[in-house]
Amino acid sequence: MKFLKDDDTFDAEKFSKAVQLVITAMDISISFADFPTEAIGKTTRDYRQLGIGYANLGALLMALGLAYDSDAGRSLAASITSLMTGASYRRSAEIAGVVGTYQGYARNEAAHKRVMRKHAAANDAVRVYSELDRPVHDLATKVWAEALATGEKNGYRNSQASVLAPTGTIGLMMDCDTTGIEPDLALVKFKKMVGGGSLQIVNQTIPRALRRLGYAEETVEAIVEYISQNGNVIDAPGLKPEHYSVFDCAMGVRVISPMGHVRMMAAAQPFLSGAISKTVNMPESAAVEDVEQAYFEGWKQGLKAIAIYRDNCKVGQPLSDSKGSNKSGEASTQTLASPVDANQPVRHRLPRVREGMTRSFSVAGAEGYMTTSGYPDGTLGEIFLKMSKQGSTLAGMMDAFSIAVSIGLQYGVPLEQYVKKFVNMRFDPAGLTDDADVRMAQSIMDYIFRRLALDYLPKDKRMALGILSADERVAQLDGETTDTVEPLDVDAVVEALAQSLPVEAPKPASAAEPVAISIDRANAHSSTELLESIVGLKADAPMCFTCGIKMRPAGSCFVCEGCGTTSGCS
Repeated sequence: MKFLKDDDTFDAEKFSKAVQLVITAMDISISFADFPTEAIGKTTRDYRQLGIGYANLGALLMALGLAYDSDAGRSLAASITSLMTGASYRRSAEIAGVVGTYQGYARNEAAHKRVMRKHAAANDAVRVYSELDRPVHDLATKVWAEALATGEKNGYRNSQASVLAPTGTIGLMMDCDTTGIEPDLALVKFKKMVGGGSLQIVNQTIPRALRRLGYAEETVEAIVEYISQNGNVIDAPGLKPEHYSVFDCAMGVRVISPMGHVRMMAAAQPFLSGAISKTVNMPESAAVEDVEQAYFEGWKQGLKAIAIYRDNCKVGQPLSDSKGSNKSGEASTQTLASPVDANQPVRHRLPRVREGMTRSFSVAGAEGYMTTSGYPDGTLGEIFLKMSKQGSTLAGMMDAFSIAVSIGLQYGVPLEQYVKKFVNMRFDPAGLTDDADVRMAQSIMDYIFRRLALDYLPKDKRMALGILSADERVAQLDGETTDTVEPLDVDAVVEALAQSLPVEAPKPASAAEPVAISIDRANAHSSTELLESIVGLKADAPMCFTCGIKMRPAGSCFVCEGCGTTSGCS
């Protein structure tokens, strides 16, 4: 978007110069970089692979009034990608004329030049659909001709030049409305924060897109206000239906079809050295056949990589559209509504005599007491919290918090909503608890509402929230293991755990001597703990900071089988 000028034309010349500057800096950085292994370092220094890319393409297309899933949108994306890679290789050839080619170039010269010619040929095959992308494509054609000529003379400094990364966090820091080559997820979206809570993100490109489409300022303000309240453009005041597609997103009411994502990737792939990190978003109703079609079409289009994501397939989905939030809001409103007067909430007071339960707890050494009581049907109606050795200020705050939650419960706020808000809240004291069902807590609030969920919420709702008791986790694990048709291959298990065990497993004295294995399934709360009991050694895996059971390896990270928490990967 920084290269989109005030007259709504793309500054291809400045973009090309920026690419050359970045490629030069990236090549220099290889000489000063550290690598995880010597083999990786040697390969990188010998072949000098680079990976320049861009972000905010979806916002650029929207600002220019182009639909993401359109021929014109794909043409501009292809032209920009072609210009980026062509300018990169032209600079690579120029650098090679000064400091030499990469060390592996001599034995790969013919193949490298053939790849360059294929890039240039793909650029010639791009069909220009509008005057917006014609200057970009013309410059890309010129740059590729210069890259081929200079490379023929000097060779190339870099074996690879470009990829398209996801740019999730980086794009957020750069104030991009969209990431990488992605369209916007939703015009109004909500991002779950690691430490709890959520961040509302509103697309800032909409006003410019509306002005580009010719709408008056008053209409622009009315449409923007409508979108901020509804999260979509359907029936926005003054917006023409033929312009709806410009604002289509990956999620929401008007969504880009899975094949729209695949076609956009196919438009850019011929001009990239590597692959594209991009999600093909699918609705929650997507079937196996839809997934098959996406992968098959990606293969036919020549994509090097493809990834799909079906909406709501994860309990802890980090990003969601405003439509989902509106649904939950409507549900809460219906719960709070009075059967007599829909505009006035009604407080359902507890009976004067009610059964209660007092539970003592300890979180990282901080002890406390929680007293709960409810309605005759068993639903929770009030809580009282008291911390031992607390000062007058903290005692007053805990009393006030208890009263606020209790009144909310009596006015109809579902306990589930409180659990969603307060679970995973992090502050000291945090750590081990004396509760077998909640072995780790990130704060006192985290423990309290996990305990309330276990005591008062049905199992199906707790499973959706990732909160299970110790017995339920054991039963869940037993169900997973007993359904296996093939018997457990202990040797294969030991070999699979070789990377996570601190020492080698003890071997029997002789080949004829059997290995005695004692499996304590009752105390195993995850597959890692089960395998530990089989092998007799401790795996190098951390404890889950959410529910306290041992996590299992998942790629380079770890995942909890009890609540779905990961150690850093999404």
